[in-house]
Amino acid sequence: MSDNSRTKQSAKNMTLGFLSQFVTLVLSFVSRTVFIRFLGAEYLGINSVFSDVLNLLSMADLGFNTAMAYSFYKPLATKDEKKLSALITFYSNVYRVIAVSITVIGVALVPFLRYIVKTEKDIPNLEIYYLFSLAGVVISYLFVYKTTILTADQRDYELTSINIFTNTGKTILQIISLILWHNYILYLLIGIIMQLIRNLIATRKAEKHYPYIKNKEPLDKDEKKEIYKNMRSVFIYKISNTLFTGTDNIIISSIVGITIVGYYSNYLMLSKKLLLVIQIVFSALTASVGNVIAKENPQKRYEVFNSIQSLAFTVSGVITCGFLLVVNDFITVWLGSEFVLDFPTVIAITLNTYFSCILLPLWVYRDATGLYMKTKYISFAGAVLNIVLSIVLGLWLGLAGILFATVIAQLSSYFVYEPVVLFKDFFEKKATEYYIAIAKNLSIAVVTSLVLGYILRFFTVTNWISLIIEIIFVGLVVALVYIFFYRKTEGFKMLSNKVLRFFKKNK
Repeated sequence: MSDNSRTKQSAKNMTLGFLSQFVTLVLSFVSRTVFIRFLGAEYLGINSVFSDVLNLLSMADLGFNTAMAYSFYKPLATKDEKKLSALITFYSNVYRVIAVSITVIGVALVPFLRYIVKTEKDIPNLEIYYLFSLAGVVISYLFVYKTTILTADQRDYELTSINIFTNTGKTILQIISLILWHNYILYLLIGIIMQLIRNLIATRKAEKHYPYIKNKEPLDKDEKKEIYKNMRSVFIYKISNTLFTGTDNIIISSIVGITIVGYYSNYLMLSKKLLLVIQIVFSALTASVGNVIAKENPQKRYEVFNSIQSLAFTVSGVITCGFLLVVNDFITVWLGSEFVLDFPTVIAITLNTYFSCILLPLWVYRDATGLYMKTKYISFAGAVLNIVLSIVLGLWLGLAGILFATVIAQLSSYFVYEPVVLFKDFFEKKATEYYIAIAKNLSIAVVTSLVLGYILRFFTVTNWISLIIEIIFVGLVVALVYIFFYRKTEGFKMLSNKVLRFFKKNK
């Protein structure tokens, strides 16, 4: 695929991704506001804890989703229809087993729910709520083996358009159900039905583009062995990532309480929505990076990495500085001062957001290069460290301690070793410049936050208008600061030139 084609496909994915997130963002705020008003913070906490429990159960897929997309790249490039049909047939059988496994394990956890969810008062029907949530996860695995081919072929924009339609319908129906009936079961049921509709539409779309995937073809034993080999490495990463992202709410619920989980989930939602802005860009680039890795020399790979790292540096500054400085004012205006968390906790959330943003280029290359084969055990050790530190620091410092533990664990696993391996194996360089660049970026973020924080002491936020003024001011100042520092980097120039060429051509 040429640079032009890669850029056009990536741009389509980004454009639809941004539109999707804008719609989702607006609906999420309305939906969460209605949810808290009619069901309360405890139910919001239950919703968050169930999500983490079910994310842990989702490890049953053994990382097949990532391994599946990776295995599609080559046959798509060579237009090997028979191989693609065989892969689809193989994965369809695998995912049936996964769905059954998640169901069995999920049901087996029902007797232990009351130990996981720590509430101040008894909540009736807790087990029923959990089973409905479990059904939603199981349904999400139906037909996914067909739709992943769209992602591997850089057609994410088609899946995104389907998601916009189904997510909008789901959210509107859930809001109506909460207002009219205040019923959590109905809220969950609507989510299940809309997930099923989304899967069916996406499957039809995949079959339309690739009609041959409906054919039943056998997969060679050697190819199955290669997939299982990749899958074992991905599985360890799957465990690691899930233990990093899917245990905090469970630990918070057990140590601090379910209501605090509800308060924290508001901050987490905001940080995730901000992160999605840059994640959309990098998700759109993953397949393109895989193409670069396969066809280009180490210098070209390094140049592409620099370009997306420059983007991560700039966006991470705007996202994290803005989040740190504005989030408590936002929560106060949106939900009320009683939902505001203390500043050390906000710092911990901001640091987690920063490193999740700044490390995205590294993770894109990990997925595109199969780097997880070499770094899997380091990542797993970091995940175990995260749980141990979360419990120890949580008992000592409460919520802030649990979140600071995640920061420490991320640094010890992802930041220390993975860049060294990537630079050595795929760029034929040392990672020294990468670490210096991270240190520089973090320094800019700290200084900018301190200066703006001092200035904002003289500005009081009391309503939505003053909040919007504050957000615009912070966003513009931070953006200008980062553009000033990164405007002369090769990566920033490459990105600017690609954007200009794309718009000039389409004009």
